[in-house]
Amino acid sequence: MTVQDVARIQAAVAEYWSEVRHVEVSESTNTELLATGAPGTVLIADQQTSGKGRLGRVWEAPAGASLLMSVAIDLPHTDDLGLVSLAAGLAVVDVVPQARLKWPNDVLLNGKKFVGILGEIDMRDRAPMLVVGLGVNIEWEEHRLPTDWSTALNLQGITVDWDEFTIELLRALGQRLRQWRDKDALLIRAYRSVSLTIGQRVRLETHSGDVIGVVDDVDEHGEIVVNGTSYSTGDVTHLRPTD
Repeated sequence: MTVQDVARIQAAVAEYWSEVRHVEVSESTNTELLATGAPGTVLIADQQTSGKGRLGRVWEAPAGASLLMSVAIDLPHTDDLGLVSLAAGLAVVDVVPQARLKWPNDVLLNGKKFVGILGEIDMRDRAPMLVVGLGVNIEWEEHRLPTDWSTALNLQGITVDWDEFTIELLRALGQRLRQWRDKDALLIRAYRSVSLTIGQRVRLETHSGDVIGVVDDVDEHGEIVVNGTSYSTGDVTHLRPTD
C-alpha cells in the first residue's frame, strides 16, 4: 500500500508543513526536494530508485513497502546540526512507542532496524535549507528484507493506517524539529530516555580508527561520549560482554 488521501494529510499537518506532495516514483526524495522544494514542503514517494542512507549507503525498498518521504525546513542557525537526525529518530518513537534508538538515529524494534534517516543541507544560491529524509518499513515480506537485522512494522505485529501514520509522524517531526530550532533542552532529555546506546559497551568506527568502550552519554550537542571523549560521527556496534 501507500498513502491514499494527500489532501487529508495536508490539512492535518498544516500547522507544521505548508505543502505535501506525492509522487509515484522518485530517484531520491531528498535529492528532489533539495532541487525543487522550499521550507515547509513534504515530498512522499511510493518508490525510490536511488534512495540514500547514512555514510553513503543505498536505501532500497520495493514499491508500497515503506513510507518514503523527505521534509524541508529553513536553517535558522547551524548550532548542533547533529541533533536534527536525532530529533527525526525521536519523532518516530513518538509514533511507535515500542521503538528505541541506537546512536545516532537507528530506530529499532526488538533490536532490528525499521527506519532509515538522512539529513542534508542546501547552502547554494538561496537561503540555507535543511532536508530530512525518512524511510519507514511498514509492510514487507520477510524474505525481501535487505539484511537479517532489518524488520518492518507488520513483521513486528504492528498494523497501521498509512494516512494516519503519515499524519502522526509529520506532526511529531514538526514538533521535534521545532524543539531543535528553539534550542529546547527537553529534546536531548527525551532522546536519552529512549536510547539503547547509553551505558552500552560499543565499538565506534571513526575516520581515525576504532574506539571500544562504554558509552557515558549522548551530550547536549547530540555527540556520543565514549570513555569520556565526545564524537560527532561514526558507526556504532553494540557489543556483548564477551566481545
